[in-house]
Amino acid sequence: MDYDVIIIGAGPGGIFSAYELSHLNPELRVLVLEKGRPLEKRKCPIDGDKIKNCINCPICSIMSGFGGAGAFSDGKYNITNDFGGTLFEYIGKSKAIELMEYVDKINLSHGGEGTKLYSTAGTDIKKKCMQNKLKLLDASVRHLGTDINYVVLQNLYEELKDKVEFKFGTAVDKIEIIDGGYEITAGGEHYSCGKCIVSVGRSGSKWMENICKDLGIETKSNRVDIGVRVELPAVIFSHLTDELYESKIVYRTEKFEDYVRTFCMNPKGSVVAENTNGIVTVNGHSYEDSAKQTENTNFALLVSKHFSEPFKDSNGYGESIARLSNMLGGGVIVQRFGDLVRGRRSNRKRMEESFVMPTLKAEPGDLSLVLPKRILDGIIEMIYALDRIAPGTANDDTLLYGVEVKFYNMEVKLDENLETRHKGLYIIGDGSGVTHSLSHASASGVYVARQIV
Repeated sequence: MDYDVIIIGAGPGGIFSAYELSHLNPELRVLVLEKGRPLEKRKCPIDGDKIKNCINCPICSIMSGFGGAGAFSDGKYNITNDFGGTLFEYIGKSKAIELMEYVDKINLSHGGEGTKLYSTAGTDIKKKCMQNKLKLLDASVRHLGTDINYVVLQNLYEELKDKVEFKFGTAVDKIEIIDGGYEITAGGEHYSCGKCIVSVGRSGSKWMENICKDLGIETKSNRVDIGVRVELPAVIFSHLTDELYESKIVYRTEKFEDYVRTFCMNPKGSVVAENTNGIVTVNGHSYEDSAKQTENTNFALLVSKHFSEPFKDSNGYGESIARLSNMLGGGVIVQRFGDLVRGRRSNRKRMEESFVMPTLKAEPGDLSLVLPKRILDGIIEMIYALDRIAPGTANDDTLLYGVEVKFYNMEVKLDENLETRHKGLYIIGDGSGVTHSLSHASASGVYVARQIV
């Protein structure tokens, strides 16, 4: 075999697999294959001046490369089993928390020292949520910030590059079972290994589906999260973000009894566009450095859709909605909440008169022409519910960007070691459908590395 272990994907799962393998057994020959670029070469061409909208790069620098899709996120590591994945169902709740805390220590020792750990423990906000038909989920949240997150990743790479071999710009085409291990075909080259760890993230969901089909690995339909990104003045949510930073709040709608939740809250942050397989969607970033902060806070409002037989393509459903948004707006659409509830499209004049200055240049439009009525009704209900705990959320000038879609891989059938039916082939991170967050994905990487060693 050319290598003892090959890791496919250099996102959080792949990085922490490589880190743990190199520490537990430095003699192991480990190769990491990543279709994107090294961290320092990852740069989105949108500069707000010459290039204002997504130009559909063949490989999106926001989504792929060392650090994965989380590299330019706001670096929130949620230490909890209440959300972020179902890793605990495979390895146990206490072990999952233990591994997430271990990941936190590694981040702190690689440039994250001094960042704040927030907690929902003992907060009065939980009571206020319950009084208004909302539920605040429990979590400890380490916020690195987009800037410190970058530093941590750079330091991890500097430590790993001499212990582990990295090949960037190398998209994997095929995984084949051979005698004693696996052969990986990538960029016309062939690499053999005894053990293989697949950690391709959400952007690799279609690729993962095909690999599972080729290798006869059972999968089951998962969900897709569809919604909008809300942007409003930071002061409106300051009593929540100052104490909790990330508040995961869930609401059950009165009309359809659907669950709507807040996701990825970015105090004093910026709204950004991202490209997933040629589809432009919206996300949010925030910085620890006060010089890079804005006067706005943004967060997603998402509705989870689970599908039953005979429909199996949940990601395809989400993609079709995102493509419709791209068709109408040429990319991301933005609409004032007041225009949405009045049933009219936002235009440039009303946007210019708005009290909230958008942090992302997006096309004014009408989200009711894009999002299904049931989803949109749920989002509007949730905004009015949040207005009861954060007055001002339902102001006319609150901005809604669409669409935000969180794609999930089909959930892959794995055992308690996160190993497939093929011995030595492990699938971890968000590409497995098991984890949906930086902390869970990183923890799954550590866990599998320990199983291998």
